[in-house]
Amino acid sequence: MVLGLDPGTNLVGFAFCTGTQKKPKIEDFGVIKTLPKSREEMPFRLLEIAQDLEFLLDKYKPVKAFVEDLFFFKNSKTVISVAQSRGVLLYLLAKKKVEIYSLTPLQVKQSFCGYGRADKKQIQKMVQKVYNLDEIPKPDDAADSLAMAWLALGKKS
Repeated sequence: MVLGLDPGTNLVGFAFCTGTQKKPKIEDFGVIKTLPKSREEMPFRLLEIAQDLEFLLDKYKPVKAFVEDLFFFKNSKTVISVAQSRGVLLYLLAKKKVEIYSLTPLQVKQSFCGYGRADKKQIQKMVQKVYNLDEIPKPDDAADSLAMAWLALGKKS
């Protein structure tokens, strides 16, 4: 079982998958939401993310996780809050002894779509194709996590 994670403060995308890159199987995917409580103070949002992810980790017991790395935001306040969320994710993965790998958004797009400047819609369409889904996965945070889980399926430990 592998896990793809797309860190955020309002939404954290997650995808648990098994199989191979040629025959990937989705066990579960979606987002951990801290909305509509977005006005809550950050410590409580981080606690909510931690509790929800810990529940999922205990349920699915992944052995490997790909976590999207941060890239420079124009808004430094945004990068700080996302970094805090990512820190919570990394802490829980380490606590559960999950192998952790990081990829930048550019690396994910390049490896998954073959084009480092692919937009969210292109990633969603590629995820739909790779996983043979009837519909485009939404929201895009969930699609991003499915792309990372697919990459994790190809990573040799």
